[in-house]
Amino acid sequence: MAKKVVGYIKLQVKAGQANPSPPVGPALGQRGLNIMEFCKAFNAATQKLEPGLPIPVVITAYSDRTFTFITKTPPATILLKKAAGITSGSKRPNTEKVGKVTRKQLEDIAKAKEPDLTAADLDAAVRTIAGSARSMGLVSEI
Repeated sequence: MAKKVVGYIKLQVKAGQANPSPPVGPALGQRGLNIMEFCKAFNAATQKLEPGLPIPVVITAYSDRTFTFITKTPPATILLKKAAGITSGSKRPNTEKVGKVTRKQLEDIAKAKEPDLTAADLDAAVRTIAGSARSMGLVSEI
């Protein structure tokens, strides 16, 4: 018989740096899940990724206090900021441009994000990422 799902927990945790402090500890503690077990498993799953890169994770909590988790790809905004070499997006994206991204950079980000995007093909994914870039105040070559 399948285990009964009691809830889902969505977090953004830095790759390879999960520890029991907030936001991980309180979120898992409320459901009675083993915090250290999650931290060890998450850090092992993300050890090949760039340390410190925020990784969205969806944790499925079961009634017997066990869990499974799925890691997603890093947010597009983080990847765009890294590609453009900026620390934050524009406060007024329509009037004030803060950087520039090339078509190649957009394609690389779209390929990295492909598992999480609903785009039909690579070109549609590139357009989606370019839209995110525009909303951050980046000029994109599309």
